[in-house]
This record gives sequence, structure tokens and C-alpha cells, in this order.
Amino acid sequence: MSHVRISDAARFLGVSDDTVRRWVSAGSLTSVTDAAGRMAIEGRELAKFAKEQAGAAHETGSASSARNRFVGLVTAVKADTVMAQVEMQCGPFRVVSLMSSEAVDELGLEPGSVAVAVIKSTNVIIESLESAP
Repeated sequence: MSHVRISDAARFLGVSDDTVRRWVSAGSLTSVTDAAGRMAIEGRELAKFAKEQAGAAHETGSASSARNRFVGLVTAVKADTVMAQVEMQCGPFRVVSLMSSEAVDELGLEPGSVAVAVIKSTNVIIESLESAP
């Protein structure tokens, strides 16, 4: 069973270490002691918790086949007469989208706006950070 350190759990969930510790104190998460004697969360429990948190945060009231939604802050908009590049910071992740300038205007996107990046992709590469057996 993999264990995730509190600091890593916080980073994965996009919150502070103190928030994860408060969730442990409140009983929302259960901590264990890892091999080095540090407080950690079991990987399966953290994955379940993260999925529940994401589901609650992304309820939009509209139907969509896209499952990857990242709420973030628009940090840059570069537009010409036809196309625009919109950059967002979604937690620790930078998301860049190319769209029409018309869409940028209709959505009112500008640096400082809060928006949701909805990503649907048939090609997603997942790499393991754990060493192979």
C-alpha cells in the first residue's frame, strides 16, 4: 500500500499542509505513520477523498461528456482580430487554450478573471513517479 506524505497530499489537493492536517483532525482523512515515522495518508484513501472533493467542486448544473475541469485564474490573454491565446493558472498547473477572439469577448476573459478550463482529450499520457519493481 502506498503512503502519501502530508505535504504531497496537500500539493495534490491544491491546499495547504495545515488544511490536510485539519481534515485528519476532523476525521475526514485518516493518517498513518510511514516507514520514516512521518504522518501520511494511505494512497487509496487519498484518491477516494480527492475524487469526492473534485466531484463537489465541479458540479456546474450543465451536462457535458468532459470530465477534466480546472478552476483557475486567467493570467494572460493575447488576442488579434481572429484568434486568442488564453493562459490560466489552475493551482500549480498552467493551462493554455487557443480560441477565437470572439469567444474571449463573449466570455469576458481578461487577466484576473476566474474561469474553468474544460479539457477533453483522447491522448493523455500518465507516468508513474514510483520506481518500477
